[in-house]
Amino acid sequence: MDFVTGETLYIDKPLGWTSFDVVKRVRGVLLHRLHRKKFKVGHAGTLDPLATGVMIVVTGRSTKLIEQLQAGVKEYVATIRLGATTPSFDLETEIDATYPTSHITRELIDDALKAFHGRIEQVPPSFSACKVDGQRAYQMARKGEEVELKPKVLVIDGIEVLSFDPVKMDLTLRIVCSKGTYIRALARDIGAALSSGGHLVALRRTRVGEVSIDDCLDIDRVVEIIRNAPLEFPDDYDGRRDID
Repeated sequence: MDFVTGETLYIDKPLGWTSFDVVKRVRGVLLHRLHRKKFKVGHAGTLDPLATGVMIVVTGRSTKLIEQLQAGVKEYVATIRLGATTPSFDLETEIDATYPTSHITRELIDDALKAFHGRIEQVPPSFSACKVDGQRAYQMARKGEEVELKPKVLVIDGIEVLSFDPVKMDLTLRIVCSKGTYIRALARDIGAALSSGGHLVALRRTRVGEVSIDDCLDIDRVVEIIRNAPLEFPDDYDGRRDID
């Protein structure tokens, strides 16, 4: 593997790690091996700390591929708990309202999901990295400030029920969607469509473009590979832009 001139890594992001944590870990090991203070490492598509799964990390000249890699179709397995909402639409914040669920049936769910196929409009979560007047929306939301975000057009190529637990009111879905889809916001909207509220309790990204979860390594294995790889700059390597 050629980490210096450019490498693309497929990592299974651990639960509780931010995307930046993963990049920082990879960059830190590379800097230590290369005895340098700067070296380009980036990722193609953010995952929330409470999500796991496919994360593509690129080094050196491969950082130029980020936009191309981000454009790939995403696939997720998501579990939505119906009957309650949270401000962040997931488990980052506490439940702020509860709703009746006795009316929910599998037939009602199947019917409601029909509205989430194809091109749809979605308002991003207030707890997101979207910018409002130069500020990140999540920074404003955490301060208790009101955040108003405009809806975005996205595409849901597929959404199917994997399981439904009528006792816990846990609905697990497989979702295939375009770049920019917030699964937390989808949980909010599906809960609203079912008149029950809903929030995300588990999320795993299983595919990005042609990269599946089966192609990914855990972060410890990636660190081990970097530590044992032969790393040096070729004599004719002019990689200042890749370093800085």
